[in-house]
Amino acid sequence: MKPHIVYLHGFASGPGSKKAQYFARRFAAEGIAVDIPDLAEGRFETLTLTGQLGVIERTAAGRNVSLIGSSLGGYLAALYAARHTAEVERVVLLAPGFGFAERWPVSLGEEKWRRWQREGAMPFYHYGEGREMMLHYDLIRDGVLYEAYPEVRQPCLIFHGRNDTVVPAAWSEEFAMGKPNVELHVEDSDHELLNILEPMWARVREFLIQP
Repeated sequence: MKPHIVYLHGFASGPGSKKAQYFARRFAAEGIAVDIPDLAEGRFETLTLTGQLGVIERTAAGRNVSLIGSSLGGYLAALYAARHTAEVERVVLLAPGFGFAERWPVSLGEEKWRRWQREGAMPFYHYGEGREMMLHYDLIRDGVLYEAYPEVRQPCLIFHGRNDTVVPAAWSEEFAMGKPNVELHVEDSDHELLNILEPMWARVREFLIQP
């Protein structure tokens, strides 16, 4: 039976991301369609984790699904899988953004972090739109309600670049430690993982398409 696959893009990205389209093409050649929802639903300014989890639920539409998530999409995939153990069959995480809320002060720097808190909204470059867009601080107010490391019980495959400066591979290493259901590959790559698409595809295909 062919799996129902949902691909979850990263922060400030969209369904047209390079990895999303790459996996969609490769699975299409296997006769498998991949759903790639716009997790922001065209409303990046009011983005929250809770809202994005709702998009995933509506996309799954009660079906059993396997999830592929990149960066923030990887974290969302793990959160969703932990909360839908019966409906999510397998999970593939690409440089997953574990510890989402707590990493922001470090990644932004103290000055920008304080300004975002003070002003309530700040511009961020949106790679999917190719321009800066405002984003409310509600993303963080909502984000702190979620655990840094979701309890994923399903078979879980992770790829992370050892040269990732956005989400250090140590986050995935910590998540995978002592979990027999998690298969972690730390590769010579960065956060985008674009230089290892082919070997990733070979393992993802094997992992998601059951003989």
